[in-house]
Amino acid sequence: MDQNLREQVVQQVRAEIISGQSLPGTMYSVPTLAASLGVSSTPVREALLELSRSGLIEPVRNRGFRVVEPTLMELRNLFDLRDVLELHAASLVARKPDKDLSELYPWAEAIARAVKTEDIGLYIEADRTFHRLLTDAAGNPRLTEMVMGLRDQMRLYGINSRAGLARQNDSAPEHFRIIELASAGKEEALTNLLRHHIRAWEPIFVEALSQVGAGREPIAAARKRQFSPT
Repeated sequence: MDQNLREQVVQQVRAEIISGQSLPGTMYSVPTLAASLGVSSTPVREALLELSRSGLIEPVRNRGFRVVEPTLMELRNLFDLRDVLELHAASLVARKPDKDLSELYPWAEAIARAVKTEDIGLYIEADRTFHRLLTDAAGNPRLTEMVMGLRDQMRLYGINSRAGLARQNDSAPEHFRIIELASAGKEEALTNLLRHHIRAWEPIFVEALSQVGAGREPIAAARKRQFSPT
């Protein structure tokens, strides 16, 4: 039960941080967060420790956990690394003769639903799961670990800006096309689409992060919610 709650807390706090709702310097207190979510302190503490290992937050003695400030250089480096690793994983998937990517369809549908309802939390988690499963299909657990580690460090500032909403809308059908190309073994078309799928976000995130650096808040809307242990 606590394991499920821990994952729910991880998902919510990660969405708040990477979307820009929780800006650099924001403090997360275990007792305060646990009380606001209606859960015990144990899963909240474990969730924040997990997020600190990914580099999104850092522990501050006697205060809690503070959101780490990203830099433009770090953001660009993450895009470069994702480009290399995710395209390599996609190539491996396309070449496999015995792949079954049917489990990706429900997540592509969830992404489309999130875009339609403007549910940024669902969009972030469904997109994350989709790309984890796609990378998993390459059959290299260490590669999946590296890719997801990079994705979990990304700051999606601007994801709910006008440009971000337009990009979300454009990205939804791309997920279905990614499945089709990977299933058909069309490696070149798949990697070309995936490169665009990744890189199209870069100018949006860079612009929004620049605004944060200039003291202006990015548009973001990760929704808070009460968690139930049942």
